[in-house]
Amino acid sequence: MRPHDDRGAASVLAVALLSVLFTITALGIRLGEVTLVRHRLTAAADLGALAAAAHLVSGPAHACARAEWVITRMGGRLDDCSVRGWEVSVEVSDESSGGPVLFDAPSARARAGPAEW
Repeated sequence: MRPHDDRGAASVLAVALLSVLFTITALGIRLGEVTLVRHRLTAAADLGALAAAAHLVSGPAHACARAEWVITRMGGRLDDCSVRGWEVSVEVSDESSGGPVLFDAPSARARAGPAEW
């Protein structure tokens, strides 16, 4: 055997590079999933706030119940619903946040009410 035998070194280098590539791909996929959930939650918060603002004439409790109904059907969870005058604010988080969390749990906020002149 020669003192500087290089046989098999390319295989070790290829395995190392493939593991790095696999890790980067897995992180990219997870980041994409979190981004999609964040967009879904933003849409749920927007629609929930609009639904609540549309039902404010029936009272704050009914308005927040309507927001929760909309948000739940869009796959979110209503964390907070507050009414100040004719303005509604909602906070939404992900209902199905299971498994290991690499990034912060996605959430969204939205407000709705009459336009100011």
